[in-house]
Amino acid sequence: MAHLEAYKHISPDSGYPVTLHPAFNSKIANHVPPEQIRQHLEVDKDRASFADPNKEALLKVARKIDLAESIGSVLENVQLSQLDSKQLDELALLVTERGVVFFRDQDLTTEKQVELFQHFGILDRHPAQKDQKHVVIKGSTQDHRQIANYTPWPSGDFHADTSFEINPPSYSMLRMEEHPPVGGDTAWLSQYGLYDALSDAMKKHVDGLHAVHTSRLQYDTILDLWGAGPNRPPIDTHHPAVRTHPVSALKALNVNLGFVTGFAELKKKESDYLLQFFEHHLHSADDHAVRWKWEVGSVAMWDNRCTVHRVIPGFYTAGSRKGIRTTVFGEKPYFDPNSESREERLNRELAASKTKVNGNHATSEIPA
Repeated sequence: MAHLEAYKHISPDSGYPVTLHPAFNSKIANHVPPEQIRQHLEVDKDRASFADPNKEALLKVARKIDLAESIGSVLENVQLSQLDSKQLDELALLVTERGVVFFRDQDLTTEKQVELFQHFGILDRHPAQKDQKHVVIKGSTQDHRQIANYTPWPSGDFHADTSFEINPPSYSMLRMEEHPPVGGDTAWLSQYGLYDALSDAMKKHVDGLHAVHTSRLQYDTILDLWGAGPNRPPIDTHHPAVRTHPVSALKALNVNLGFVTGFAELKKKESDYLLQFFEHHLHSADDHAVRWKWEVGSVAMWDNRCTVHRVIPGFYTAGSRKGIRTTVFGEKPYFDPNSESREERLNRELAASKTKVNGNHATSEIPA
């Protein structure tokens, strides 16, 4: 935390740093981003839309193991670098269904990862990222509870990558190049499952809301804590609090703690209470969570439209964790009121299956 401006202003009474409003931090107030805010981008049809629903080509060469009921699978005995276009499309479909898919002992290089990921769309770039093709992801060895005293962005909390953009990312991939033997795990939550876990009354309430996503808190924190200069000005967007996934056509909660500051249709206190509830909701969602222990050569590919994730802070040596992340642009989030939740679909399919079985059984008992 040595870069924080607050640490240059120690209170003579307590001996601790003072809390500075970002407007009084010259590093923030005087920064002029070199680029403009992004405009809406029309993206191509999702690659998962072209996949065989049974994923026969992919599962012929890989063994799938589900890590939890709601989210997360591992594909074993396969190298991403060897997958063809058809198998990559099927991988995208699997990711939309399972939220996040993991691999061990991959032989990908950064160049090959970038080349492979371009199959899924146009490469995205984080506001603080200088290289158009990828971003370096480090770990977290700091106490985010303490950092929150001096910087407004909850950098260690659940988020979907740059959800504040007009076109937030669809898919992200992280490949680990360096990693400590213990610590530095990442947790993902299923936003399909988070929506299912709401009461019917809360679902109806949230269905009609827009979540306020902002990059302002991250923008200030990047300048202060990281000492870097964001490339683009801060942006505020209002995205549906529940979005419809373009491939699965399922409802997914679209609220995260890293970038959502409220709800457009609600008054301030109402918004604050609802956001406080969602903080509890996300952090108590063990039944819709998966936690991944990284190793060098491990890869995760996830869908930002139906998951949120966070790095788990640890006490390992700073600088011992390094990953390469690539992301691609997704569609502008939308909500279809006629879409269904994952639970509703499962119940509907189960009911249809029982009806079919009972119908066949009844027919077989009719005498000739």
